[in-house]
Amino acid sequence: MKKIGFIGAGNMGGALASAVAKSGAEVLLADKDTKKAEALAKEISALQATSTEVISNCDMVFLGVKPQILPAVAEELRTSVEARGEKLCLVSMAAGVTLGQLSELFPNTKIIRIMPNTPASVEAGVILYALGELANEYDEKLLCSALAKAGSLNRLDEKLIDAATAVSGCGPAFAYMFIEALADGGVKCGLPRDKAQKFAAEMLLGAAKLCLESGKHPGELKDAVCSPGGSTIAGVAALEDGAFRATVIDAVEASYERTQELSGK
Repeated sequence: MKKIGFIGAGNMGGALASAVAKSGAEVLLADKDTKKAEALAKEISALQATSTEVISNCDMVFLGVKPQILPAVAEELRTSVEARGEKLCLVSMAAGVTLGQLSELFPNTKIIRIMPNTPASVEAGVILYALGELANEYDEKLLCSALAKAGSLNRLDEKLIDAATAVSGCGPAFAYMFIEALADGGVKCGLPRDKAQKFAAEMLLGAAKLCLESGKHPGELKDAVCSPGGSTIAGVAALEDGAFRATVIDAVEASYERTQELSGK
């Protein structure tokens, strides 16, 4: 049984740790908030450990710490990481921290950079990843096996990760705003709040599934719902009057540009 470790048991780290535990791997957890680590370890049947113990005993270790404290964590773990050599692969989920920067913090170490999103907590995430120079096919297979219960894994050239993150990482917030707005519209038209929200969320889930499974262009699927002179095309016209598509494009671009700023690009 492979041992997979997590240093940092926050919301995202905890969600991925839960997914890894479901894959059948043995999970070790470390967090400065020992009560948080203890509670999560109990919940997912993992083992609580120190950061050094995680590095010393695991084949792959996920770093779920904030970008600003990553240098201090690297300094603290340097000796333990160096002692493991090629037996260890580090997986960073620190937003905006590039593979080059990670290699400077952890020289001569196998590194994978990932960018997950919050639906990973319900096994429906989109996980983007890029391999560092020293990471090999074995490390990639181990990553994909460990996170199989988190959602879909997508390997990208690192130069594309910021753009993809603006869609898959920031996108859930845009989707939740859309669900909320749809529900508000339903309430305005007389629906009870709980039913309006349920219908909106289930509709979005179904529409996304149809788009993925049919392979059809979203515009084609939209046209199939719009009968001549009907209710749907009236609503589509209202969205166009409000510059709906242009606003969404602007939101993605704004998120991308902010990510670039935060990573110093």
